[in-house]
Amino acid sequence: MASLIDSLINILDDENREYKKLLDLSDNKTSAIVKGNVELLQEIFGEEQKLIDELNRIDDQRQACVSDICRILHISPADVKVKQIVQLLEKKPKEHDALEQSYLNLKKTVTQLKQVNDNNKLLLKESMDMIDFEINLARNATMAPQTANYGKGAYEEHGSLGSGSFDAKQ
Repeated sequence: MASLIDSLINILDDENREYKKLLDLSDNKTSAIVKGNVELLQEIFGEEQKLIDELNRIDDQRQACVSDICRILHISPADVKVKQIVQLLEKKPKEHDALEQSYLNLKKTVTQLKQVNDNNKLLLKESMDMIDFEINLARNATMAPQTANYGKGAYEEHGSLGSGSFDAKQ
């Protein structure tokens, strides 16, 4: 059991390192969005995809390790989270503290990443709104203004009553 807990701690630490790399990329993405640097954004998206693939691989390892721990503890892995495993280890302070620290570090990094991503989402939305505004402004600047047709024959074209006549029915 102790080796499985050590494995889980190592997996969580690996996952935390990868999320920190993703957090750094997200910070770089923020400055690229602000600067409007599309080429840098494309590079960042490519690097993010590689990190996400690695995180998926690590997540599979974590799930397998948690399943092994659950098998030993005779509990269903579908219902167990790392936080619950930390609680189950309260009687083993060394393992408990190490696993809890790894879990809390990962949780903190993921929370920071979520905040930066939410900020980037807002920046992208504002950027898209500004682009839409500029496109509409440019489109409207090239269009001729729509005014009423007050040319020489305007009264005859629109079937008016004629000049100087008064409609008493109104």
